[in-house]
Amino acid sequence: MQYRKFGATDLLVSEVGFGTWAIGGGAMIGNTAIGWGNVDDTVSEEAIYTSLEAGINFFDTADIYGLGHSEELVGKTIGGRKDVMIASKAGNVSRKNEFTVDYSEASLKRLKRDVIDYYQLHTARLNHLKEGDCIEAMQQLQKVGKIRYWGLSLNTFYPLPEAEYLLQHELGNGFQMVLNLLNQHSLPLLKKAGEKGYGIIARMPLQFGLLTGKFDRGAAFPENDHRKNRLTAEVVNASNTALAPVWELCEKYNCTKTQLALSFILSYNEVSVIIPGIRTKEQVAGNTTGLFKLDIADREMIEALGSSDFLSVMEIIRLQG
Repeated sequence: MQYRKFGATDLLVSEVGFGTWAIGGGAMIGNTAIGWGNVDDTVSEEAIYTSLEAGINFFDTADIYGLGHSEELVGKTIGGRKDVMIASKAGNVSRKNEFTVDYSEASLKRLKRDVIDYYQLHTARLNHLKEGDCIEAMQQLQKVGKIRYWGLSLNTFYPLPEAEYLLQHELGNGFQMVLNLLNQHSLPLLKKAGEKGYGIIARMPLQFGLLTGKFDRGAAFPENDHRKNRLTAEVVNASNTALAPVWELCEKYNCTKTQLALSFILSYNEVSVIIPGIRTKEQVAGNTTGLFKLDIADREMIEALGSSDFLSVMEIIRLQG
């Protein structure tokens, strides 16, 4: 495992982290799935312990993952360990001052921690930031020692406005952004954020498993798995067609599609950590081994597709929600 500095902070994080959304289980809000289907907590705990052996020291969670269950699992397994860093998020939207504080206390209790290493506003939008209450809450939590650092988890499809606001006003310590082979909307932020000392968490590096190559047109998911309405036959077919020239690189590098997808993101020095969703010990191995240095020419080819052929695929994905 290789380690990188998290921006200008004193955090030294494993370049591959543990995304814990999936281990939260098949949570629902009304009729809307916000989870990844049913999970076995024993399997999830085994995955967490295996990830520690692989050198992972960064775990990303949120209060909405499994409606708190993800945080509970993290707290049960590693809450008392001082050699790992835990990042969480405040709700699924920007919070008012008292709301953020209340939710941070609940998260701390579930995580069995006195301090959250890195706390994030969960996809707060520009109007929330301009109102200022959520920012004041984060600054207050940092001041009283409930959190070490804070930042913003950016919108999946339109990440720039909120990031530029924080950069312009020099607020926060980092960003969590979607960045993968298909979704390259955040690329313009990398250099600017890196130069200003912001840590970068790259989420959805495998686009809900789509970039592992394991799904075909017949992929099916249960009602309590959010991918049922996102990884449709149209999305899978369009992605597989558009990605064909990228997957040819697997032969050149003698790698899996997963390894290629992750290595592409790690080729950007500004990225501090990628957080693939991990559910099993086997996925720990698949996401942490065989990573390699991507040739500049190959990265530029993928970037060119990101600004051309992949845009139509991303529009299909956006319309799915």
